Amino acid sequence: MSAAPRPGAPGGLTRGRSWAVGLISAGATLAVIAVVALAWALWSYQGAGPMAREGAGTTVLLRQGASLTEIASSLERAGVVRSSSLFMAAAQITGAARQLKAGEYAFESRAPMAKVLEEIRTGQVVRRLLTIPEGFTSEMAAEVLQGTSALSGDAPQAPEGTILPDTYQFERGDDRAAVLKRMMDARDQLLATLWARRQAGLPFATPEEAVTLASIVEKETGVPGERPRIAAVFVNRLRAGMRLESDPTIIYGVSRGRPLGRGIRLSELSAPTPYNTYQITGLPPTPICNPGRAALAAVLDPPKTTELFFVADGTGGHVFASTFAEHRKNVEKWRAVEKSRAAMAVSTPVKPAPGGAP
Repeated sequence: MSAAPRPGAPGGLTRGRSWAVGLISAGATLAVIAVVALAWALWSYQGAGPMAREGAGTTVLLRQGASLTEIASSLERAGVVRSSSLFMAAAQITGAARQLKAGEYAFESRAPMAKVLEEIRTGQVVRRLLTIPEGFTSEMAAEVLQGTSALSGDAPQAPEGTILPDTYQFERGDDRAAVLKRMMDARDQLLATLWARRQAGLPFATPEEAVTLASIVEKETGVPGERPRIAAVFVNRLRAGMRLESDPTIIYGVSRGRPLGRGIRLSELSAPTPYNTYQITGLPPTPICNPGRAALAAVLDPPKTTELFFVADGTGGHVFASTFAEHRKNVEKWRAVEKSRAAMAVSTPVKPAPGGAP
C-alpha cells in the first residue's frame, strides 16, 4: 500500500526555486544589456565620431531658430554624429539643449559627439575673412562686399575715405550693411585717436581734411616706409602755398581711382577738374581713396623736413629733394631710366607663340 505525499513535499519548493532562478537570470540579462547600452552610449558620446565623407572635415549650417530635433537631424544627415537620438539625449542630460547656437560649423573628421556638442553650445562658428586693401576706393570696397557670397543683404556705398582698410572677420549670413558699419566705425575710432594726438601747427583744420591728404599719400607710394616722408613733402608744400601736383588726384578726377592702364595725358594734366592738384591750390574736395593706418598716422605726425619734391627712382620708390634744382636733376635721371627701359623693350625680340608663324 503506497504512502500519501507528506505536506510540504519538494514539488512546491521546486516551482518556487524555478521562479527565483528565472528572475535572477532575467535581471542579470537586463543588467548586462544595460551595461552594454551604457558602454555604447558613452563610446558614442566620448569616442571617435564618424569619418568625414569628403576631406578633413564636414561643414554644417545650423539656421537661426532651429529646434534641437532639427539640429540633431542635420548633424546625422551630414555624417557628423551617428545617432540623432543619442545627440538629443546628450544635449538634454548635459543641459546644453537650450544653449545651442546657430551658425556655420566646421567639424573635423571623427570628432567625438561630446566635442561637437560643446562647439555648438559655445558657438565656435566658422570665422571668415574679408580684406579691404589700403588705397581702395569706396566703390571698390562696395564691390568686395557685394561679391562676398557668404554675406547677406545690401550695403550702400560709403562716402570716400570713411572706411578703414583692414581684414575683417565675419560669419556666414552676416548683413553687408552691418559689416560696412564696422569698417566705418573702425576708421572713426582710429581717426579720433590720431587727431587727438596730432602734431601742432598742421596746415589743415579738420579730421576730414587730414583724411583727404592721407588718401593722396596712400596713392603716391607702395613703399610703407616712404609714407611719412611723402606726408612731410605735402605738408611742407601746403605751408608754402604750393600746389600739391599729385598724379593720383588727376587719375581720380578721370576714372574715380580706377587704373588708367596708360600714362596720364597732357590734356588730363591741364584739365581743370576739382581733383586736379596741378590746377587747384590746396586739397581736393574729398579723399581719393580710403587711406590705411600708416598714411593717416603719417599725415597727422609727419617728420620735420625741408623737402618739397619727389620723383620715382626706378626701383619702386622715390628720390626726394628740397630745391627745384635738385628735383630737376632727379627728374632727368628718372627720364633716363624710362628711356633706357623703352629702348630695351624695342630691342628685345618677341618670342613667337608655339605653333605660330616663323
